[in-house]
Amino acid sequence: MPDVGEGLTEAEILKWYVQPGDTVTDGQVVCEVETAKAAVELPCPFDGVVHELRFPEGTTVDVGEVIISVNVGGGTAEAEAPAQAPVETPAAEEPAEDEPQGRQPVLVGYGVAATSTKRRARKGAPTAAAASAPAADTTPAPAAAAAPVSVPEQLNGHGGHAATRPLAKPPVRKLAKDLGVDLATVKPTGPDGIITREDVHAAAAPAPAVTAPAVEAPAAAPAPAPAAVSAASADARETRVPIKGVRKATAAAMVGSAFTAPHVTEFVTFDITRTMKLVEELKSDKDMAGLRVNPLLLVAKAVLVAVKRNPEINAAWDEANQEIVLKHYVNLGIAAATPRGLIVPNIKDAHAQTLPELSRSLSELVATAREGKTTPAAMQGGTFTITNVGVFGVDTGTPIINPGESAILAVGAIKLQPWIHKGKVKPRQVTTLALSFDHRLVDGELGSKFLADVAAILEQPKRLITWA
Repeated sequence: MPDVGEGLTEAEILKWYVQPGDTVTDGQVVCEVETAKAAVELPCPFDGVVHELRFPEGTTVDVGEVIISVNVGGGTAEAEAPAQAPVETPAAEEPAEDEPQGRQPVLVGYGVAATSTKRRARKGAPTAAAASAPAADTTPAPAAAAAPVSVPEQLNGHGGHAATRPLAKPPVRKLAKDLGVDLATVKPTGPDGIITREDVHAAAAPAPAVTAPAVEAPAAAPAPAPAAVSAASADARETRVPIKGVRKATAAAMVGSAFTAPHVTEFVTFDITRTMKLVEELKSDKDMAGLRVNPLLLVAKAVLVAVKRNPEINAAWDEANQEIVLKHYVNLGIAAATPRGLIVPNIKDAHAQTLPELSRSLSELVATAREGKTTPAAMQGGTFTITNVGVFGVDTGTPIINPGESAILAVGAIKLQPWIHKGKVKPRQVTTLALSFDHRLVDGELGSKFLADVAAILEQPKRLITWA
């Protein structure tokens, strides 16, 4: 499992595109995995024949684990299997001296650079480890045999302190930290005394009932197939669904945002009839031919104009330096509901785009999200977010700010309602906007002015010209 960046430590295998015995070429996509950011296709870095798929679909695998072995020799897969790269899971994390050719990156732009750094031998290591170490340094073949005893070397790496520090991989240490588990109190069940993810979950099991589902769900992740975990019989009263991937990351981000940034939400209800008429006119405009024109497009444009009039709304809070970071660009995020959970890709430099360009960007963003192909890069660097709850018939809501941003705008359903227009009660198209903002850097005056500007533009869309 390659390191795809963004600090991710694990990924779930969604689908295998090859099976044992299939011929593969360098660069051919062999599987699709889902990280906490997005679904990613993994290409094979070898030419050869698939020897073994080491994990079934639906399994969550730590970065560094061997997930597929490929016979790159001229013989059969069975005959050449012993000569393949080490298939023991720990061997995947051995450094360059155990693999003379170095680790090869399997994703464009990712991977580990070759290095000549050698690991210092652990003090007091068993005789077997000392005997196998030279073989691992000189020839690649014995690496598989040396792997089980060298894993504690890599993970511990503290010489004489090996006996006092628990042995665990970095992803397991992170899990223990997140769950508040002291590794020194965990009983290891892995080979050579290594603490596994299951050991950490077992140690956290006595937690209060309110947190039990969140603790148990990840432990079920390595099951052979998701269906086996979430399936329920006809008479079952409960169904447990593991929380992982994008949905797990979203949950953590929302909790962090809700309890870190002091949220304030303001609302405004107004007549959007003129904007709805403009939408219909733009649909027949030759300059917008072939482009998708809807209310969200004009809401996005109104937000960009309002940001220009109130630039302080487009900012971020730097906790480490205790500074407000003003952004002189707008990467406009659009919250999108997908089968894998809520994601917020953003349109880079949306402030510099014309209306037709903004329309194209929105269409591409939505189409990519629905296909589950949104990349991690597309979800990084957002400065302001729009969430359109109106498509579900909802009038309004109190949205949670996307982490790293200062505000988020919720757009409610547009409905025909009685409204006073030119002194008379008439049926008009009415909607409600809700703006949640971080009160550390956006005060009530700034938030109110920004929200009022967005509403004013949509009520009188000619302001898109006069205020731009």
